[in-house]
Amino acid sequence: MLDIPTRNQICIGAMVSIVQKHDQRSGHLTDGKVKRILTSSSSHPHGIKVELDSGVIGRVQKII
Repeated sequence: MLDIPTRNQICIGAMVSIVQKHDQRSGHLTDGKVKRILTSSSSHPHGIKVELDSGVIGRVQKII
């Protein structure tokens, strides 16, 4: 299984790859810069939910 980053590994301005809700089945990743961290817990089995500068929301799969 992929090693999904925890909340303390993600910071505002970090470049990350996220999976959007509609891409969860295909696994298509979207790259971007973190604008806001939306998940308050320290970890989540599907990834920490963030909003990118582009306004796209998804769960972080890896840090670039």
